[in-house]
Order: sequence, then structure tokens, then C-alpha cells
Amino acid sequence: MFTRAIVRTPAPSLTEGLTTASLGKPDYTLALQQHAAYIAALQTCGLAVTLLEPDPAFPDSCFVEDTAVLAERLAVITRPGAPSRQGEQQRVAQALRAFYRPEQIETLLPPGTLEGGDVMRVEDHFYIGLSARTNAEGARQLIAILEQHGYTGSTVALRQVLHLKTGLAYLEHNRLLAAGEFIEHPLFALFHRIPIAPAEAYAANCIYVNGTVLVPAGYPRTRAQIEAAGLPVLAVDTSEFRKLDGGLSCLSLRF
Repeated sequence: MFTRAIVRTPAPSLTEGLTTASLGKPDYTLALQQHAAYIAALQTCGLAVTLLEPDPAFPDSCFVEDTAVLAERLAVITRPGAPSRQGEQQRVAQALRAFYRPEQIETLLPPGTLEGGDVMRVEDHFYIGLSARTNAEGARQLIAILEQHGYTGSTVALRQVLHLKTGLAYLEHNRLLAAGEFIEHPLFALFHRIPIAPAEAYAANCIYVNGTVLVPAGYPRTRAQIEAAGLPVLAVDTSEFRKLDGGLSCLSLRF
């Protein structure tokens, strides 16, 4: 069960953030409104939200998930693979010191790179996507740290998606929302997979928060599939963050 979340207000420089999408620049005013609604959704699910100040020096810094990997007794400060994002993690690390003891906080080191969007937790095991942003050395360091703290980890080679959680979301109780290359991926054969249609692939990035699934607004088929699995759904509009390859999980650290 999650009790807290850390989020970061988008800076005006958000409009210059990294993207592989061809959806135009985000509307900053609308992004702020959507971010506020996202915070309200987390609070509806029972989370106490810590809001960090915007930093114009880092256009992508509202995507705080990439800066840390969190568990009950461990916080790992990552090293983002995009050079323009290296440095975002420092403010997040400072905030995490209020919730974790010094011996519970670990930091990834060069030449390792790893972004939290490439890490999906299933119980006490962490799947780590090897991507353009997360390299083998970053994954090796994270697995070593996890094992020192009583967790386990393994890697997943990515072929098509930016991050592992671009195409996967674990919905607890062995349920896995899957899109694209993950629908038939042999590593996840033992899960009950809920396949997402290609037209709604963006909706694969959902988050399970204390029994409720937050889904991006505008994907009715995916919402219906999740509801058919017996899970309550809360839709949140993330249209402006999608323009920067961002989704629901990207916008918070939940612990």
C-alpha cells in the first residue's frame, strides 16, 4: 500500500522537453491544470503528496519517476540516460531524505545510466528494461543494490518502446496490462495479461494506487478492459504530457 507521493510542478521550459512524438508542443497552462488534477487523483487514492518546486533548467523535471527507484526500505537515486536530464535527481534526493534513513539511500554511479520508467516492480522483484536511457551497467548496479536490501531484479531487452512502463503496467494479483511487444513476450507468460489494442497503446501506462487504477483519459476500450477485470478506474487527462512521451507513472514517485 502506498502512503506518499512526490511530484514536481512543470516549469515553463516544459515546452522544450525531449520528445519522440509528433504531437506539437505542450500547452503550458493546460499542463499545469492537468498536473493539478493528477495530484488530486493521487490524494483521492489516499496519498500524501509532496510537491517540489519547478526548475526551468530541466524541461523534463516534472517526470520525477525517472530520478529514483523506491521501495519500503530502499531509495535508489538514479542517473538519467538523457544528458539534458542529469542533475534532476539532486532535488529529488534531497526530498527523499525526509522519508528514508541515510543507510537506506543508494546512488547509481557513472558509467551506469538508469531511468525509473524502465523499472517495474512485481512484489519484491524488479524488472529493468534495457533501453536507450537505461544501460546494462545501470541495471547491474541496481540489481546489486536491490539484492543487498532483500529484493531481486532482472533485465528485459526493449525493442520498440522508450521505457519498459511505456508498454506495461502491473495491476497487482498477477494482472499485467500489456501493449505492443509485451503482449506475447515470453518473460511475462505466467501473468494474466490484459492486451491493449494498438490504437490505445498509450493507455498501457497506468498506475495501480491502493486498489484504484489511474488511466489516461480518452481510451475507453482500455478503461473497459480494466473495469472488466474488477478494478475501479479513475481517468486523468495527460494529453500535454503525452506530447513529451510522458504518461501517468512518469509524473510521480509513489511509496
